[in-house]
Amino acid sequence: MRYTELGTTGIKASVISFGGIPIQRVSVEEAADILSACKESGINFIDTARLYTNSEEKIGEYFKGHGREGWYVASKSPARDRDGMLQDLARSIENMACDYIDLYQLHNVSTVQDMERVLGPGGALEALEEAKKQGLVRHIGLTGHKPEILDTGVSSGRFECLQVPFNAMEKQALPLLKKAKQKGMGTIAMKPLAGGALTLAAAALDYILNCSWVDVAIPGMQSVREVQENCSVVEGKVTDKERRQLEKLIAGLGTHFCRRCEYCQPCPNGLNIPSMFLFEGYYTRYNLKEWAMERYSALPVKASDCTQCGVCESRCPYELPIRKMLKDTAAIMGK
Repeated sequence: MRYTELGTTGIKASVISFGGIPIQRVSVEEAADILSACKESGINFIDTARLYTNSEEKIGEYFKGHGREGWYVASKSPARDRDGMLQDLARSIENMACDYIDLYQLHNVSTVQDMERVLGPGGALEALEEAKKQGLVRHIGLTGHKPEILDTGVSSGRFECLQVPFNAMEKQALPLLKKAKQKGMGTIAMKPLAGGALTLAAAALDYILNCSWVDVAIPGMQSVREVQENCSVVEGKVTDKERRQLEKLIAGLGTHFCRRCEYCQPCPNGLNIPSMFLFEGYYTRYNLKEWAMERYSALPVKASDCTQCGVCESRCPYELPIRKMLKDTAAIMGK
C-alpha cells in the first residue's frame, strides 16, 4: 500500500481507502471480515456517514472486537445548524465506539442557501469548530456534488478537506480539486468507479492514483475479494490494454450516463433529473434497493411525471437521451 498526506491535516492515509456505503447490505460478521481484509491490505482510512443507515454501527462493532488503533475514521452529517450537527456528531461517536473522529464532514452541501446556513452564525460549521476545540473532532471537511456551490466553502479557508465525485468519466470537479490542493486542503475522490458504472475497477482506480490533485480514493467495497482487487492497483498491475479498455467503456457509457452537471435543470415540470438517475443507480448498481427507493419516493415529482417536452435534452452538453432514460427510471423505480 502507498500512503499520502491528506493536505495539511497530518493524516497519512492509504491512497486506496474504504468507502462505507456498501457495508449497509452485509451482515455484521461480513463487515468485520471486510474491514479485517482492509487492514491486512494496508488500508487505514474509513469514510462513512450518518445517512448510511447502519454503516457506522457495523464499523463500531468491528472496533469493539478488533480495536481502533491504526485507523483514521471519517464520517459526515447532513445537519445544517449547530444543534443538529452536535447531535449527529455525538451519535457518530457513540455508533463507532470512538472517543473522537479524525475527520467530520458537512455532507452534500448542494445549494447556495445551505452553504450560507452552514457557514453562518449558529450553523453546522460553528458546531464542528467547537467540537474541534474540545477534541471530539480532529479535522473538518466539506463534501458535495456541485463544484460551483462547494467553491464558496473552499474559498472560506475554514475546511481542511474536500470530498467530491471524481473519476475517469466525471471530471467536472477537477478545477475545484486543484484549488483545494493549492490551499493546502486534503482531497478525497468519492464515486471513483462512477457508482459502479466503471466496471473495469483496476483501470478506473489507476486513473485516479495518477492524478496529482487527488490524495485518496474511497471505493465502496462489499467483499474481501473487492478489497484485494482494489488494493492490487497500488502495485502497478494495470496494463495499457486495460487502460484502452477503460477508454472504450467510457465512450460507450457516455451515451447514457448522467454526470450530474445539472445543465438540464430546472425542468419545466419540476423533475429533479440528476437525483432520479442517482437514486436509480444506487438501486441497480449498488444494490441498495430499500435505501434508494426511500429517497426516490420522497421526491415530490417522479420520473413518470415527465411530459416528454425535451427541454432537458436541448440543454444537455453530453446529448443524453434523457427522455428515454427517464422512462427507464420510471419503469424501475415506479410511480
